[in-house]
Amino acid sequence: RDFQGFSLRATSESELRHGSAREIVLTRSLSWMHTRVLLGVVLLLSPFCSALATRASPMASKRIIVWFKGANDLRVHDNPLLARAAELCAREGASEVVPAFCFDPYSFGQSEYGSTKMAPHRARFLLESVADLRAQLKAQCGSDLLVGVGPPEQILGPLASSAPGGSILLCSAEVSSEELSVIARVRRALAALKTPAAVETHWMSTVYHLDDLPFKGLARMPDLFTPFKEKVEREGAIRPMARTPSKGQLPLPANAASLQTPAASFGPLPTLEKLGVKAPTDDPRSVLRFFGGESAALSRVKHYLWDTDSLRTYFDTRNRMIGADYSSKLSPWLAHGCLSPLKVLEQCKLYEEQRTKNKSTYWLVFELLWRDYFRFFALKHGTAIFQPGGVLGETPQWVTGHVATDRIRRWKEGTTGMPLIDANMRELATTGFMSNRGRQNVASYLALDLNLDWRVGADHFESLCVDYDVGSNWGNWVSAAGLARAGRINQFNPVKQSRDYDADGAYVRLWCPELAKVPTQYVHTPWEMPLDLQQKIGVRIGEEYPAPLVIPAGHAFGGGRGGGAGGGGRGGGPPPLYGRRPQGARGDNSDPGAARRRAPQGGRVQR
Repeated sequence: RDFQGFSLRATSESELRHGSAREIVLTRSLSWMHTRVLLGVVLLLSPFCSALATRASPMASKRIIVWFKGANDLRVHDNPLLARAAELCAREGASEVVPAFCFDPYSFGQSEYGSTKMAPHRARFLLESVADLRAQLKAQCGSDLLVGVGPPEQILGPLASSAPGGSILLCSAEVSSEELSVIARVRRALAALKTPAAVETHWMSTVYHLDDLPFKGLARMPDLFTPFKEKVEREGAIRPMARTPSKGQLPLPANAASLQTPAASFGPLPTLEKLGVKAPTDDPRSVLRFFGGESAALSRVKHYLWDTDSLRTYFDTRNRMIGADYSSKLSPWLAHGCLSPLKVLEQCKLYEEQRTKNKSTYWLVFELLWRDYFRFFALKHGTAIFQPGGVLGETPQWVTGHVATDRIRRWKEGTTGMPLIDANMRELATTGFMSNRGRQNVASYLALDLNLDWRVGADHFESLCVDYDVGSNWGNWVSAAGLARAGRINQFNPVKQSRDYDADGAYVRLWCPELAKVPTQYVHTPWEMPLDLQQKIGVRIGEEYPAPLVIPAGHAFGGGRGGGAGGGGRGGGPPPLYGRRPQGARGDNSDPGAARRRAPQGGRVQR
């Protein structure tokens, strides 16, 4: 048969999705044989037609916004957001990509506990990390970074609305209420636009992907770390790292300069002063000057693993407290996303292949799994990790009033009279960093010995720690308070810990210089010094160095200048002994050492 005015519709999957198609109109009569030949040609050309259809589809005018939030995404290596943006451009025809970062004023405000939400060392690290992210986007991807100062919804809303064909915003997934609320505000702002705008969140902060956990739902994830670790190691699969887009795969808008506003630009970054933060002062006693950014992160990995071979002995040195290389010190870069945990894992495996495989190489990966655990733990339990009773939902009754106020002040200042506690708290206040051993001790001391609201401590750490991570920080604190899971509480004896991990007293003398002349015999328990020795060396307990608030059991108050419990350490008798909290006692605040909540099943384990 012959067909007069025969027409064929060449329709691709993309055209069906976006409602577009093209016609090939034949204006001459065709024989059946000619028609079969033509159909064969059309089929041969269909991939080409499909590609043309994709490029001509409405996606072609879409703008991809990559929103870097600063919690776990400030890098170009192994960044699923950038890989997804490149994919949208290559396969679905999006025409432009705008990476953006917002300095949210809320992050620099006051917490509900009165702390500055982001203290100077952490703020400087963030600013340096953003500057390096922009440099890496330019150097490796041929892109740039739009940086704004203001609420993200006010910066990103206009950026999305100015895209005629609509936009897709990509950002990292979060686990906790405050961070999730920021994403929700941005979603609402974009939903109110006249132009279409979608939001995609991508998981990118752990060794094991959320979707690959072997628990048949997060609700079934064990609350204990060891069962969690064993199951993911046995049954979990680790995804490959995301590929870094090359130059040309993240095209900026042709009119990129027109996207700039008084609040956001491709120009100089804001200063700390503009962000309302005082520039930090570096102290020569600091274990390390932590420079923010992906470049510094990768340099630190190279230094610790390859240049100094420190990974070889990590297990044996990790509990020290002086020096740059007793531990990896990777936590600040992991917390800000300047360093992917998968990159650390990759380098550890490579080290095992080329140098040695031992307990130390495993233990660094083991620490990465702790990070995973606390992030999933935070997602599983939601706001419970911020509540007074923690995950257990208990009703704690803490010391309150002027006694609590004084104890909190002395704990923050590092004037508790307990050398190990004071040294660690002074190091944190001065440098923004504290060893893992120190963190366990100061958290136990505040929550279990001083009997104070543990959330005050978690909030203080959130403000000061250059490596603040919401899951690791609040998860560790609620655990230290004995409110994360039923069972034993790890209560640390700061005198024993000090003697175990600072035997010669070098650390406490470094950060408590008033103890410099105290003999090693007494440097961990200076209140035990005889009065004549105190006078001789000029370190009088209650004068040059404060009397302790509480003392571990078995260490008598022998100084003769005792401080009252919760007082200023000047007279009034010896402080209460360590652990003087009978189970089940409730009492009132007239006995600051009394128990304020039920001891969990299993009791305490002294360390």
